[in-house]
Amino acid sequence: MTLTLLKPGQALPASETIADGNYIVGRGPAAKITLPYADVSERHALIIVRGGAAKIEDLKSANGTYVDGQPITGVVALSEDSIVQIGSTVLRLTQTPPEQAGGEKEESAPAPHPQPYESRPQEPPARRIDPQATLRRKVREQIQEELIVRMDLKRLTASGIDREGLERQAKDKISEIVGEVIKSGRLPRGIDPERIKKEVFDEALRLGPLEDLLADDSVTEIMVNGPHQVYVERGGRLQLTDLQFADDASVLAIIERIVAPLGRRIDESQPYVDARLKDGSRVNAIIPPLSLVGPSITIRKFAKKKLTVEDFIRFGTWNADAAAFMEVCVKLRKNIIVAGGTGSGKTTLLNLLSSFIPETERIVTVEDAAELKLVQPHVVRLEARPANVEGKGAVTIRDLVKNCLRMRPDRIIVGECRGGEALDMLQAMNTGHDGSLTTVHANSPRDVVSRLETMVLMSGMDLPSRAIREQIASAVDIIIHESRLADGSRKVTAITEVTGMEGQQIVMQDLFTFRQTGVDDNGKIVGAFKPTGAMPTFFDTLRSRGITLDPRIFQP
Repeated sequence: MTLTLLKPGQALPASETIADGNYIVGRGPAAKITLPYADVSERHALIIVRGGAAKIEDLKSANGTYVDGQPITGVVALSEDSIVQIGSTVLRLTQTPPEQAGGEKEESAPAPHPQPYESRPQEPPARRIDPQATLRRKVREQIQEELIVRMDLKRLTASGIDREGLERQAKDKISEIVGEVIKSGRLPRGIDPERIKKEVFDEALRLGPLEDLLADDSVTEIMVNGPHQVYVERGGRLQLTDLQFADDASVLAIIERIVAPLGRRIDESQPYVDARLKDGSRVNAIIPPLSLVGPSITIRKFAKKKLTVEDFIRFGTWNADAAAFMEVCVKLRKNIIVAGGTGSGKTTLLNLLSSFIPETERIVTVEDAAELKLVQPHVVRLEARPANVEGKGAVTIRDLVKNCLRMRPDRIIVGECRGGEALDMLQAMNTGHDGSLTTVHANSPRDVVSRLETMVLMSGMDLPSRAIREQIASAVDIIIHESRLADGSRKVTAITEVTGMEGQQIVMQDLFTFRQTGVDDNGKIVGAFKPTGAMPTFFDTLRSRGITLDPRIFQP
């Protein structure tokens, strides 16, 4: 077969003869046919040549592979007249005439025949590429390059100009450039100039393609897997979006824009970081060489509207009886641990529980990245700090928990216990700081005890197991376990009371539990959150504290 390539800037096509085999086309080291252009992915397409016939498959490239002007999905057979477009490169495969094949073929030992392509496991079809979106992205990138030439954003930022002034100047320059493009007739038909202005502005000063997702209330989580793949979570389900970044540098610029105002950094010596957005949304970023797909960002969004007890009941997270009981527990200054897996809603539930704390109390919060949103007027927020470039200056959660004991707190709220700070938290709960709240990663209320015991040992204190369990039994009053179920819904699956010690074991009793009864036609979990019939051991003390609670809420 003869492969003819017409690359950008070439006046005449370049041809070469290729034998039977599989050929990866792209700009990466794995490519046998190398096209070193920005609009070509590292592994863009696969060409299969067998016995004078050729097929092509798109390898989930960023800009797609086109045959005769149409984007392809799956494997497509090529004819003599087929024109293949990869980025701005045009390819054509034609049958090589016998007289051009180099004369008689030398006899040689037969090479091992590769496994037929048809017998390979079939990959899912590549997503369809919107040509309009590709064209709009190219126009946007050209305007961005012109904006960089006309406006030195880094110099203006360093000069001390305020954020509003910087954004105002950027918008004026972008409008000026787009106006010149329209006037000269270079803006392609069908491209909305106002949308282009917004996208260029977001890329230059905000979070680029992520801005629309952050504004979408139906999106609860955003996952950027390198520059060309962005997933979101909606209703507990993952969905692939058509959003893309220009390259790795664009994703890195977004990460820098997030972490720099917080005094954090990300580079080869510190290639991952936890941070937050202005609205409190949690951000994790990790870059090469640790991430093999390119810079990756995970954003756990928080609802713009603070969730209330009624919202939790409407969502089916728990019921009104459980909410009333937990409000009583918070007002009685019971020490409460919220447990669950990743993404189960622990922090959101912790926020709700904190809203039950009376406004007359002084609250100190300790977090790795400040996410809690408390409504009380007297709140002191503490945030941990990573080490600097020299590896010094780190302030851990444990350091802050120790320090907050000297700050006269009525309540201590630790965003998450994940290490040695668990010992300091238990000691605080046992030394007069009742009513403390925290979260722990665990798969069940019983696992919380094991996790706490392990974390106490991580503090470096060589304590016997019985001593640790006695500390836990004395400190912890209530464990709330929350789960994200198979249908994506988040539910409180157990409210458990820690009642004390019997021998070497901590004794616990479930007060409320969620029981699944089935799945409906839409795949939604069907079940009920009900009391178990057990009464909390402190129920008899409620009347002496001036609190009334209907005992019937504990009856199954």
